[in-house]
Amino acid sequence: MPKPLSLSFDPIARADELWKQRWGSVPAMGAITSIMRAQQILLAEVDAVVRPYGLTFARYEALVLLTFSRNGELPMSKIGERLMVHPTSVTNTVDRLQRAGLVAKRPNPNDGRGTLASITDKGREVCEAATRDLMEMDFGLAAYDDEECAEIFALLRPLRIAAKDFDES
Repeated sequence: MPKPLSLSFDPIARADELWKQRWGSVPAMGAITSIMRAQQILLAEVDAVVRPYGLTFARYEALVLLTFSRNGELPMSKIGERLMVHPTSVTNTVDRLQRAGLVAKRPNPNDGRGTLASITDKGREVCEAATRDLMEMDFGLAAYDDEECAEIFALLRPLRIAAKDFDES
């Protein structure tokens, strides 16, 4: 898909000005619109990097999570919990990784109804290669230095706490 031509103005700043004229100043509107646009940009950039490996960023995240686990495997429910996604999304993601030979599934011996997903040797190789490529392009955040990336993380943390992504204590 060809990249659209750049506009001669910032459409989010223009929307903010129009918003102010109609409803008054609401900085949160400009902030959320910027965050949503940034998410679109970043997802497109990282997906383009992992696509040659047969991955999406969501599948890449699942592989990374499995590499971080002690034995290279986790219950499907734990994957959903850690990635903060619905169980159906986990099943879809892991099934696609399994079809690609990057993950194997087996019954969980500790939970008769559960399933364990484990990363394969091929999955580890693909994860390492994709990680190198993503790190090379700074995960799409090359416009920022390390300190600014840390600031972005810190600025978004209260939002994640308020959403109860994790217990702050």
